[in-house]
Amino acid sequence: MLAGQRQQLIVDEVRRRGAIRVSELTTLLNVSDMTIRRDLDVLASAGLVEKVHGGATAPGRPSVHEPGFEAKSHRQLEEKEAIARAAAKLVEPRRAVGLTAGTTTWRLAHHLLDIPELTVLTNSMRVAEVLDREPRSDRTVVLTGGVRTPSDALVGPVAVTTLQSLHIDVLFLGVHGMADDAGFTTPNLLEAETNQAFVAAAERLVVVADHTKWGVRGLSRIARLEDADTIITDERLPADAVPVLEEHVRRVVLAPTRLPDRARRTRSAGSRGR
Repeated sequence: MLAGQRQQLIVDEVRRRGAIRVSELTTLLNVSDMTIRRDLDVLASAGLVEKVHGGATAPGRPSVHEPGFEAKSHRQLEEKEAIARAAAKLVEPRRAVGLTAGTTTWRLAHHLLDIPELTVLTNSMRVAEVLDREPRSDRTVVLTGGVRTPSDALVGPVAVTTLQSLHIDVLFLGVHGMADDAGFTTPNLLEAETNQAFVAAAERLVVVADHTKWGVRGLSRIARLEDADTIITDERLPADAVPVLEEHVRRVVLAPTRLPDRARRTRSAGSRGR
């Protein structure tokens, strides 16, 4: 196959999928990693794709944009607090609990301070700081280590290796986006790999994500919708999203906010076989 033909196939695949990894292209086109990277350099120079760490995305797509922790911490405050309150009710004493990085899990950490005999495993520097400010003799906090991202997550091989040797009773997963076709996603490839290791280590997966995450597709998938046992979002989730989530997730919780002029409701889908 000529270089021009190969590069056109790459452009077509990126446009069709929105984003793709280098490893996927090497398998698809049966060429070396170096060849794909050279092709991506050519295509990026021409403005036909946007190179990102580990792959490429269609130019101008928001799937690779990752706001910093401070920027995200001021968004949807009421919704995140409502989600955190609902999530904390699922945490029992004497359990190993996982909290991935994110501003919603950071809010959840504040609600875990009074729960006795917890072991908390996290890759979030901010979550660890919250728990460290009010130490308890019966609480253990394990910070994975790794390379720091804009959202103050610790990711990469060190974090993944740590997670592969541990078991978590329940994992609370924060996400960048969620959609029927894409599942739960993040714009950071290394964070996706680390969160995948979190999911693999967990007995039960609870996704915490406010309504603005619905329909957002990050560059890399963390998990499918059906991989979650529970999703906790807020009551402002679009009405058409509820049946989609209920079709895939065992339990869907719409956490009520404190606004007095809004209906306060919680919807749960019944258990279903997988």
